[in-house]
Amino acid sequence: MTLLQPPVSAVFLYSIAAAAVLIYLPFLLVGYARVRVGYDMSAPRAMFDKLPPYAQRASWAHQNSFETFIVFTAAALMAYVTGVNSSTAAVAAIAFVVARLLYSIFYILNIPPLRSLMFAISSLSSGTLMALSIIQVNS
Repeated sequence: MTLLQPPVSAVFLYSIAAAAVLIYLPFLLVGYARVRVGYDMSAPRAMFDKLPPYAQRASWAHQNSFETFIVFTAAALMAYVTGVNSSTAAVAAIAFVVARLLYSIFYILNIPPLRSLMFAISSLSSGTLMALSIIQVNS
């Protein structure tokens, strides 16, 4: 495999790493907003109601990213361990990462239909990896 086309197993691992980083991207806006409203180190979570709406949505995107990361990581590791080696699996892993990036952007910008579409795509991606893993282990 060339550098431009890593093995599918590597795509799974890179995708997990990228998804882990994406968890914290929305929180950068939350941190920025906290500084702008006056960060209270003694009660950082109590500041939520003082944050501007975009920062509240960024906080929700951050929290949702943890929830979807758990399922995706399990799915990607299932595919890795069972030796799934298909372009469909690689596309699913990459689609998850792209969809989650766009999910956070659309959430912060308050575009619910696109946010929901990205959630569906990322969920379908995780489901696809799980299904491919189960098919692989049963073949």
